Amino acid sequence: MIFLQRTFTSLVHAHAGRTQHGYSVQTYADRPSAMLAFNTRLPDLAIIDIGLGNEIDGGFMLCQSLRAMSSTLPIIFLTARDSDFDTVCGLRLGADDYLSKEVSFPHLTARLAALFRRSELAASQTAQENLLERGPLTIDANRMQVYWNQLPIELTVTEFWMVHALAKHPGHVRSRHELMQEAKIFVDDSTITSHVKRIRKKFIATAPEFDCIDTVYGMGYRWDSLA
Repeated sequence: MIFLQRTFTSLVHAHAGRTQHGYSVQTYADRPSAMLAFNTRLPDLAIIDIGLGNEIDGGFMLCQSLRAMSSTLPIIFLTARDSDFDTVCGLRLGADDYLSKEVSFPHLTARLAALFRRSELAASQTAQENLLERGPLTIDANRMQVYWNQLPIELTVTEFWMVHALAKHPGHVRSRHELMQEAKIFVDDSTITSHVKRIRKKFIATAPEFDCIDTVYGMGYRWDSLA
């Protein structure tokens, strides 16, 4: 999505219909109309002029707002203001790139493609970081789902975070207090013991051979990936 001051409208209109680039373009003339749209749905990428509507520095404020809404949204400034001061301000406020209005359309699309590649790579890496695999165990932290040999294990939120805490560092003993912190609950030790018993039963219901949660008496519990 692209939102610009009127000086760049011709650039957008000239190329908005070019489907060969695969971009769907939406324009906004001022910050309030842009924010109204983005409070409903964020764009895949934002191109911003500094001056928006009657606001001389509206683009800076919009960039700051968008960056607060998403740390990964690609943002480019496209503006006639090419001073070092404005460039540094734009980048410090969270923009990924800063271009002058003299840039050619092929140059702009090349920058867009590069930003999209970087964004997709970051998203892929984040997804991998949130996917924990320990032998037959798979934990998807984004979806809060646990699988054993690709079969879902139905856990409560508390049970999910306890399993996540144990499996994240196999072989390490996690105290009952640490498990409480991971699950964001505050209960007595016997309640933690009851949670662990229920977790074991749920895994055993799917995999009778399950024996990966060791009790370390007087200390806590440990995930044994070699079990």
